[in-house]
Amino acid sequence: MNFFDKLNAAIARNQSLLFVGLDPNLEMMPSRGNTVSIITDLSDWLQFLIAQTSDLVCAYKPTFGFYKALGAPGLELLDQTLKAIPAHIPVILDAKHSDLNTSSIFAQTIFTQWRVDAVTLNPYAGQDGVAPFLVYPDKAVFILCCTSNPGAIALQQYPSNESPLYVQVVKEARTWGTLEQLGLEVGTTTPDVMERIRAIAPERVILARSIWAEGGDLGKILAAGLNNNGDGLLIPVPQDMLASTQPASEITSLREEINAARNKVIESASSCSIWLPDVCLLNQHPYLDLILQLYDLGCIMFGEFVQASGATFPYYVDLRKIISNPQVFSTILTAYADILNTLQFDRIAGIPYGSLPTATGLALRLNYPMIFPRKEVKAHGTRRVIEGNFQPGETVVVVDDILISGKSAIEGAEKIESVGLNVRDIVVFMDHEQGVKDRLKEKGYRAHSVLTISEITETLYAAGRIDEEQFRSFEQN
Repeated sequence: MNFFDKLNAAIARNQSLLFVGLDPNLEMMPSRGNTVSIITDLSDWLQFLIAQTSDLVCAYKPTFGFYKALGAPGLELLDQTLKAIPAHIPVILDAKHSDLNTSSIFAQTIFTQWRVDAVTLNPYAGQDGVAPFLVYPDKAVFILCCTSNPGAIALQQYPSNESPLYVQVVKEARTWGTLEQLGLEVGTTTPDVMERIRAIAPERVILARSIWAEGGDLGKILAAGLNNNGDGLLIPVPQDMLASTQPASEITSLREEINAARNKVIESASSCSIWLPDVCLLNQHPYLDLILQLYDLGCIMFGEFVQASGATFPYYVDLRKIISNPQVFSTILTAYADILNTLQFDRIAGIPYGSLPTATGLALRLNYPMIFPRKEVKAHGTRRVIEGNFQPGETVVVVDDILISGKSAIEGAEKIESVGLNVRDIVVFMDHEQGVKDRLKEKGYRAHSVLTISEITETLYAAGRIDEEQFRSFEQN
């Protein structure tokens, strides 16, 4: 389970967007004059705090610098604290790490030895400083893009209020990692700042900070930071609540207040927006509107994205977002159906997990039965490799989302064939090209695609959605 799946499960389980910062203020702790006593007091307090809040929050956020400042006993306390956190609640290590020379070993330590789920990083070293953390597919990073520190204004607002540095950080960070890998850390008491960041990155999870400082307005921050689903924003529990002798009751009230605000956002966003094209080309692609719509919705993004294979591509396509937009989902189903109507088959198979909604939609639209190969075979239950009813000897068309290496499509097709079914055709939405269809042909499969990456980039360039530098990056890839 990756970080964001674990986070969403915790949010659903505890009905909470709250997280607890496990970095107590030493000045608030009773002093006994020696480090041993301080560590003992901290340990007791942290254990108490976790016990009080484990059914009220969605995450814990220990601050690495706090424990490091206490020396070896502090690091032992951190290890003890991490072990006390229930396994189903994600841990975000607040490290603000930014040193290139130690990034790889630090990532290995926190993710494999300490088993934290996510880490906060400083963006100043750029993607080079983030990449070592992104090679762990089940983990995540939060990029610090804005703070509420008065002394940071001169930097964050540079060079102008219209185009401040923190906005550029958000735009760049979106290209460094996928939705499952990268969120944003935002410290502000100003709803306008939160609203601006949410508009640029509607799909990202935001870790909010400093919202309880003087001048902060929780209602306005929630309205600005929550996404249309009423989530996507993690809220810190105030320090004064954590200092209470019985923090659970106060945190419960705060959770109810936040959930009420979430419900209002969900109600106001219950209808789906309609996208309309804004360009007209003389020699336009037959799927011009669909390509532009996917780009405008953030399903096609440009930058440098590290793939699971370790390769870096100048783009990232996320078709999972389409299920939340009936207009574009219907258009994509029609595009797939135009290809499937030219083929002969008995059943439709979707490759888990990304293409299962598409395969389901096509099965309903074309009135064909659906099956799917399991991504992993369970050790309990029926232990079936293929889910759904079928008869050996039938022909199955495989539906997938993107052909990059062809690995997932081939593995799925081979599982289907292992139970006596036949696979001739594999249909995808986008072909990365680079000879992938030829590799599938060598395996005995005919590959079909709605679009190629060349068609997408050429259309976006002609429509003015991407500039020449972005367009040329594909020719070099």
